[in-house]
Amino acid sequence: MSNTASIVAVILVSITSLAVGAFGLRLSRTMSDFYVASRGVSPVLNASAISGEYLSAASFLGVAGLILARGVDMLWLPIGWTAGYLLLLVFVAAPLRRSGAYTLPDFAQLRLESVVARRVSSLLVVAIGLLYLIPQFQGAGLTLRTLTGAPSWAGQLVVALVVCLNVLPGGMRSVTLVQAFHYWLKLFALLTPLFFLLGALGSRSGGPDVGAVFASDWVEPLGGENALYLTYSLVLATFFGTMGLPHVVVRFYTNPDGRASRRTTLAVLVILSGFYLLPVAYGALGRWFASDLVAAGRADSVVLELPSRVFDGPLAEGLTALLAAGAFAAFLSTSTGLVVSVAGVLSQDLVRWGGGHRQGIRAFRVSTVIVVAVSLGLTFVAVGVPVARAVELTFAVAASTFCPMLLLGIWWRGLTAVGAIAGLVVGGGLSMGAVLSTTFGHGSDGWFGVVMTQPAAVSVPLSFATMVLVSLATRSRTPEHVSQTMVRLHAPEHIDLNRGSFHPERWNRRPARTDTSSVRVPEQAEAPEEREPDHPGTGPSAARERPAYGSVGPTARRPGTTVRRS
Repeated sequence: MSNTASIVAVILVSITSLAVGAFGLRLSRTMSDFYVASRGVSPVLNASAISGEYLSAASFLGVAGLILARGVDMLWLPIGWTAGYLLLLVFVAAPLRRSGAYTLPDFAQLRLESVVARRVSSLLVVAIGLLYLIPQFQGAGLTLRTLTGAPSWAGQLVVALVVCLNVLPGGMRSVTLVQAFHYWLKLFALLTPLFFLLGALGSRSGGPDVGAVFASDWVEPLGGENALYLTYSLVLATFFGTMGLPHVVVRFYTNPDGRASRRTTLAVLVILSGFYLLPVAYGALGRWFASDLVAAGRADSVVLELPSRVFDGPLAEGLTALLAAGAFAAFLSTSTGLVVSVAGVLSQDLVRWGGGHRQGIRAFRVSTVIVVAVSLGLTFVAVGVPVARAVELTFAVAASTFCPMLLLGIWWRGLTAVGAIAGLVVGGGLSMGAVLSTTFGHGSDGWFGVVMTQPAAVSVPLSFATMVLVSLATRSRTPEHVSQTMVRLHAPEHIDLNRGSFHPERWNRRPARTDTSSVRVPEQAEAPEEREPDHPGTGPSAARERPAYGSVGPTARRPGTTVRRS
């Protein structure tokens, strides 16, 4: 079968993505545009963009391959990846948007008032982002190799190049439009061939081609060794890992306010619930038409190979080309979101030259190139790790680190910087140890080896417990202005309160503590072109009318109302 149509489809997706990103470049002018699209993204557009970047290579290819190879036990993956947004909706979305942060390290700095906590968070963001980029590049190499026989590095290089060209010009503003386009392309690419395949299934006589996998192993849950622990650990990682993924969390900073963040999350839940039915259906169809892929070690390619197994001629080529376009869109959309989130952290904390607008954008672009180059190098090292398996481990790391920090930081005023750092180190150390063990093939026997295979059931509770116990032991070091921060996180935007004047672009220029009754932020500290639509009481104009960040004055309220102390 000729692969010309598939190659043309991949080229068209790449060119169209660049064209959409170039349109976003026309709208990108400020640092806020590059980091959070000036917090002006509507819920519908943001939900499409979130779904576009979240539905990665693991969702498009890996879920179907795991369903084909391991059966119903793998249904927990799409369930957990969707249910994680329910926890985001209830506990995190609105307070995170009200924080006014650009990145997770910004949130750590605001809530914990600790530069060390910020640095540790920055390192973890970089680690999680790089881990998640590896399966995206792997999937790109797998797709191009399946379609053309080209070496895997060719597909990885193509995705890396297109991602750089998308992110470098316009940052988050460009990426938002590209990711929204990619979601609807992926949905169409999976849905259309599925109708043809289901029609072919209805006309097929006899039962499925069982091949190398016994039917009882495929339909009966919890059948393997240590299956109960591994299943619950997977559930914990997927349910709690979503809120700890930097590229997911950063998208909630792009909404206008907390209410819009909740509406966005609700829309994402609906979108993902419908989408994840499709790769599950492809995995089940693979049992009928392509079960030999399991024995051949090519289960991840079942989505791409199904049309050629069922149809011949132009129809098979056209459907395969459509799936190839959707698969490449999956790699591009997730990779661009990851690169934006990691480059944002690097440019703020590691490679920023000066505090000006131009210097910040230049640092962001340099960081983008660094992130893509390092990710490509790590992809060549981790060639033996399946796509969905790499994503599982990334979720375990996120669930063991940022999830406890966000939940406790938002809902428990007793969290201290020492406690948060201890929990991040403990949870991150154990989960990252499992990642390294899997990546380099250093397995262990007994229960230790089982935990290293899927560490979330141990590392997540341990991280929570460490943060709580160490915070209780260091309660005298509770952040001094935690009451003001809690007001900022939880009070609705329409209530005019003193929420502090923290701004992520000035986190390292915090005013010295002094008599706050007379301190004012200098006029020149605010760059007019970098003003962003924020909730009342937190914008640049408000910062000139009240004490600087960290003040302990009365909480401002609307005229005619009672003044309360924070």
